[in-house]
Amino acid sequence: MTSMTADQMSTLFVQIASYRDPELIPTLHDLVNRAEFSGRLRIVVSWQHGTDETLGGFFLEGFQKWRLQPDQPFCVHTFELRGATVELIDIPHELSQGACWARNLIQQRYQGETYTLQLDSHHRFVPHWDTQLIAMQEQLRARSPKPLLTAYLPAYTPAAPHPGDQGASAALGMRFDRFTPESPIFFRAFELPEWQSLPEPVPARFYSGHFTFADGSFAREVQHDPEYFFHGEEISLAVRAYTHGYDLYHPHRNLAWHEYSREGRPKFWDDHDGNARDAGRVSQAWWERNARSLARNRALFGMEDASAPAAEAPEAKYGFGQARTLADYEAYAGISFSDRAVQPEVIACQPPGAGAPLSDPASWRSTLRRSHDLHISAHRSVFDIQACTQATQVRVRALRADGSVLHEDTATIESSRSHCKNDWFDRRLAFLCDLSEQPAAYQIAALDANQTVLAKFEKALTA
Repeated sequence: MTSMTADQMSTLFVQIASYRDPELIPTLHDLVNRAEFSGRLRIVVSWQHGTDETLGGFFLEGFQKWRLQPDQPFCVHTFELRGATVELIDIPHELSQGACWARNLIQQRYQGETYTLQLDSHHRFVPHWDTQLIAMQEQLRARSPKPLLTAYLPAYTPAAPHPGDQGASAALGMRFDRFTPESPIFFRAFELPEWQSLPEPVPARFYSGHFTFADGSFAREVQHDPEYFFHGEEISLAVRAYTHGYDLYHPHRNLAWHEYSREGRPKFWDDHDGNARDAGRVSQAWWERNARSLARNRALFGMEDASAPAAEAPEAKYGFGQARTLADYEAYAGISFSDRAVQPEVIACQPPGAGAPLSDPASWRSTLRRSHDLHISAHRSVFDIQACTQATQVRVRALRADGSVLHEDTATIESSRSHCKNDWFDRRLAFLCDLSEQPAAYQIAALDANQTVLAKFEKALTA
């Protein structure tokens, strides 16, 4: 008898949250078909579906050996697909409470698998993605007892040929973009420098909600807070994982692709609006859940905002771990949550841990750059771009209290007109500045080809 390899003996608990997504079945097929050992996969899906999405679609697409497990609050359908087990938590979409709630439901079904992989329901994969992920994970054991692989993935288009047929895609990392006024950090992807020659995964600051691989115990130890709605998920899990002793890494090879647009398909905020709430189809409008979620995130990080809804910090189960502190993460990542600021190394996408340690807090704070994200708006009665027929550019500025320019951005008139809707010019101005600096007003100006100001509007910012 041939002995089984470690890869064959390992099991994977794959977590997929799906909301009314026609890409779910193609994603499941590609996930299973491109695994080297599909029989070791146990895939659990929060299947948040409409009345037009039925089990018949799974039977027609080759899912076999259906079994029904009556359960509360939702029954579970189990199929087999090329040796993999696929469990669908049957959730009528009107009963959904958001993405993090759906992910938490999945995590309650963890059964001690060796590894876990968290995904969305719109992905494509490279051949043998499973054994490659395990190899990366085990390669890191000498550096970390609890490595966690995570990344934003390159994009694919469902109607296009499989992205894997086009050759290797660059390995991507996650970089800081900005703090939002509501509190979460936004991220962007960037190509890992010289990724082709990297011998192993590289240290990361941040966590991707659509691609995370770790030891299976992560699904039990650091579960999604079901009271979170959407924004805030990724930064909260990055810090919670770190404080539970996990070390974050970006894979040095790309192993999958993700669809970002989901154009033309219903989303949670389309279905769970005020009309649906008032008609009794859903219990709450999406923005009600979102406001409480953002307040909960601010409470977790001690970023209280007197103008926003208050909330209690999450209970211990969904709070920080005991292996490290929030201050440890801030020193590692080069971020100050209370200041909404980051170190220059973060902006430059340098490896984490490159900044001054918190043992010298004064020196550390002196390097920080505060993140601002201003909401710039003006009614056409005070600033009418359409009336500026000679304009070629629109300039927006953040001003200091003395009227001097703190930051400015200039865009073409065509681009600026895309920000006009329902008689309002509306856009964001995101920038970084020294901690000692604070914008006091914003200014909008239409310019002609000679940089002559044709129209201008200025508004003071409230404290």
